[in-house]
Amino acid sequence: MLRTSEWVSLGHPDKIADYISCYLLDRHLEKDPATRFAVEVMVKDNIVTLGGEVTSQADFSDDELTAFVRAAVNEIGYTREYQNKWGKENTICGDELEVYPLIGRQSDDIGRGVAKDAWGDQGIFHGMALDRPASGNMPRDYFLAKKLGQELFRSGLGGLDIKTLVTTDDGNASHVTIAIPLREDNWNEAAIRKLAEDVTRCHDITVNGTGRYVKHSSIADCGVTGRKLAVDFYGGNCRIGGGSPWTKDATKADLTLNIHARKLALDFMLRTKAKGVYTSLSCSIGSPAVQVSYQDGHGHELQNETIVAKPSELIRRYGLDRPVFAKMCREGLFHAIR
Repeated sequence: MLRTSEWVSLGHPDKIADYISCYLLDRHLEKDPATRFAVEVMVKDNIVTLGGEVTSQADFSDDELTAFVRAAVNEIGYTREYQNKWGKENTICGDELEVYPLIGRQSDDIGRGVAKDAWGDQGIFHGMALDRPASGNMPRDYFLAKKLGQELFRSGLGGLDIKTLVTTDDGNASHVTIAIPLREDNWNEAAIRKLAEDVTRCHDITVNGTGRYVKHSSIADCGVTGRKLAVDFYGGNCRIGGGSPWTKDATKADLTLNIHARKLALDFMLRTKAKGVYTSLSCSIGSPAVQVSYQDGHGHELQNETIVAKPSELIRRYGLDRPVFAKMCREGLFHAIR
């Protein structure tokens, strides 16, 4: 069977937006672990718009929020030195960003549910685990797309705004597609192909399908939080539910129950020695009860149950009251699972 998954680097505009939100959440948690945070981000050209709700003892000014946004984008690698290398017409620099915060406080109607250790939203969530330890118990196509993309991002062979796409045929890579900014005076296609072959053991590789990719980052494409959920979860191998995990504190089920759905799938797979397990979770705002269904790869239900999953208990289990969100955005949502 052919399976295909995509991965995008932290320098992709949508991931820039995700990373900014995570970086801001970390700064709030450093001052107040009980912060309630839900901030969406849009970045286009050199303008960043923040929109959402925050209730926190870390009452940052607009100037402080601007400084944090600029620091986050510089941390990705979009520095003045990088922009000088590529040109202002082709990429951004964190130091030059204009930031417009549109942030209010969390609704009291939501807060009353969170205050009694219940979920701050309703939603549906899906997880999966496969008996493939060599691929981190993840689908092979997704594992290879992510590994290749991360190595290209670290390699310095091209720019920071990278996409990788890997198709597997019965687990073996059959085609690889790469989009990576390349300057016309420093065309590293041969080295990129060599790296891709080493990672995927595939020789059918497409690099920059139009033949030219120089303009990138939010200069070339508007970035918005939550638009890369397939990249954040399991590629093309699993249903996706709920919203973006990156823009919210851990009382929001979109973050914590997506992590827990993966953990439940892993535990069930190991306990039953199944080849693959899929989980479906649902919760209601104001309640700690979570409905769980376990299925096999054909969608047949193996077991179902209702569990009590208090936000405080899962937050403590996964360490989600600490400034770990930028790290998870860099390394993967399931980094919290040990």
